Amino acid sequence: MKKWLKILIIIAVIGIIAIIGVLKYINKPNKDIEKAKAEYTLNADVLYKEYTLNKAKADSLYNGKVIEITGNVSKIETPSDTMVVAVFTQKQDTSQIKTDDLLGDLNAEGGLRCTMLPNHSEAAKKLTPEIPVKIKGLCNGMAGTDLIIEKCSIVK
Repeated sequence: MKKWLKILIIIAVIGIIAIIGVLKYINKPNKDIEKAKAEYTLNADVLYKEYTLNKAKADSLYNGKVIEITGNVSKIETPSDTMVVAVFTQKQDTSQIKTDDLLGDLNAEGGLRCTMLPNHSEAAKKLTPEIPVKIKGLCNGMAGTDLIIEKCSIVK
């Protein structure tokens, strides 16, 4: 067999292996957050405070992890027919902000925004502010003044 034919076959085999590897990586199934065990269980107020005090440290602990939070939902938002967001609102602690601090927004509110999985949307719409709830989801870090939790489910 000619030398160039052997080289061509080797390159073709390597190419096929590379393509199979890329396709397996792209089509890798998503982690089932609803069935996954929570890596951390915390109160919503504590989690938010950790992020506001030291975002880098909190990100290293919680970002990309499945967490279970407990607290009182302050409101339920339905930005679309298929999406329900449970919001745990936190009032900003204004005691540490100086009155001459022009960057401090004294009326700022932040909190946890939990985007619910579709099969938990109807149950989330029925949540009331007075009753504590446990919600499990994937922490995606801070966006502005809100901590984003996605693929959430209500823990019974």
